[in-house]
Amino acid sequence: MQPKLSLLIPTVSFALLAACQKAPSTTQAKGPGGPPTVPISAEKAARESVPTELRVVGTVDASAIVQVRSQVAGPLLRVAFAEGQNVAKGDLLFQIDPRPFEEAVRQAEAAVSRDRAQINQMEATLARDAAQSRFNESDAARFAELAKAGVVSKSQSDQAKTSADVARESAKASEASIASAKAALESDQSAVSAAKLNLSYTEIRSPLSGRTGNLLVHAGNLVKANDVPLVVIHQVSPIFVNFAVPERHLAAIRRLSANRKLEVRALPQDSPDRPASGSLAVIDNTVDTTTGTIKLKGAFENKDAMLWPGQFVTVVLTLDTIQGATTVPSEAVQTGPQGQFVYVVKADDTVDLRPVTVGRAFGRRLVVDKGVEAGESVVTDGHLRLGPGAHVHNIGGAKP
Repeated sequence: MQPKLSLLIPTVSFALLAACQKAPSTTQAKGPGGPPTVPISAEKAARESVPTELRVVGTVDASAIVQVRSQVAGPLLRVAFAEGQNVAKGDLLFQIDPRPFEEAVRQAEAAVSRDRAQINQMEATLARDAAQSRFNESDAARFAELAKAGVVSKSQSDQAKTSADVARESAKASEASIASAKAALESDQSAVSAAKLNLSYTEIRSPLSGRTGNLLVHAGNLVKANDVPLVVIHQVSPIFVNFAVPERHLAAIRRLSANRKLEVRALPQDSPDRPASGSLAVIDNTVDTTTGTIKLKGAFENKDAMLWPGQFVTVVLTLDTIQGATTVPSEAVQTGPQGQFVYVVKADDTVDLRPVTVGRAFGRRLVVDKGVEAGESVVTDGHLRLGPGAHVHNIGGAKP
């Protein structure tokens, strides 16, 4: 066994010697005659137009909600839509048995026809009475002249005058009867209109364009006038998003919205990369004293039905825009004992630690108010092994 052990020892020693002679790894490669070079990623600071945005959580609300009810009583014959279906304004939703209402229309129309016939008869009677009145008045005038001449007696003249008076009053009575019949005709015509209106209510149509919910009353049931809802329709195009912002922004919102429509974006939680675009529609008339916020409402076309009533969304309200702001990637800004800083890559491939004053966030970038100029390269990855003056090798991103 001893000869075999002596052969293994030189082999292991040779392997260790070879490992010690390998070149340094790329993560700690030395520059020519210098300290180790640290691999980093860098990007250039940019000059951009940055919008002033407020980000809050909001809720989606239908622009209109209608509970569809029956305005007449009767058996519900059929339902003309599917639950959860989009319907347009005027689409047929329900059909109530129309037969009793059709009969009511026929009866009302028959009463109108009867009234018109009576009026025609009364007008004929009036024409006869008027002619008789004219004849009697003429006859009475002749008898009056003859009585003055002594040809006829005074009683005969008085009798002719009385006949003329009777004929005149009979004509007036006929006129009054015609007026009464015309009033009855108007009443019966109104009854026809009411009967036709009730008949039209047997077809229940959608009062707006929207989306139907669950069916609350099924075909075959007897429905009552203005009783329980048959279905609830939500108008989802356009649609509203309700949200609230701190009171301190109220003055700026009022000032800017007086001149133009303020842009509002809604980011659904399931698809934040597909924001819906709308505009500010309503500023509430009072500040909520319990929360110190003002309630706002954004209006959205929602033609693709991305927003849904009751949904929670991230709301972004754009106020104004900062022109020529210096921005850097958010991962470039680090926090140390002295505050926030970035590593700036210089032309000689060394880094300089710069304290920075950071402004608002803009997407995945930050506005730098002080400390970095546009065009300078800042380190975005590899900060842990860096220090002021460290040599770096940019393996990705912008070149210094």
